[in-house]
Amino acid sequence: MKQSFVLISAVATIFLTGCASVGNETLRAESEQTVTTKIVEGKTTKNEIRTMFGSPMKTSFTDGGLEIWNYEFSNVSADAISYVPIINMFGGSASGKKKELVVLFESNNTVKRYSMSESHVTQKTGLFNN
Repeated sequence: MKQSFVLISAVATIFLTGCASVGNETLRAESEQTVTTKIVEGKTTKNEIRTMFGSPMKTSFTDGGLEIWNYEFSNVSADAISYVPIINMFGGSASGKKKELVVLFESNNTVKRYSMSESHVTQKTGLFNN
């Protein structure tokens, strides 16, 4: 009984530590299609964007002084090789999806343009992570 509890606890720990999310959680459920239903170029305001997605991860400006907001969200899980004892010390990996929303505002604080993208990402870990 005690051995099976220890085994179940160990397996649960491995699976719980195998995932990592980083960035703006509001993007987790978003896609290119859902964002197009929420943002209208020339109409959606800066305050509406902040209400929908929160504060941006990064803010920058164009040469002409227009403001750009960047939002990012990554969700990765450890790949199978990362669970092999000893081998994972030398080279494991994690893979998943990265989402990025970039919003460019007009000087009147409405959305001029925006872009939502989703891409596959892989992170190498261990001593030989090149």
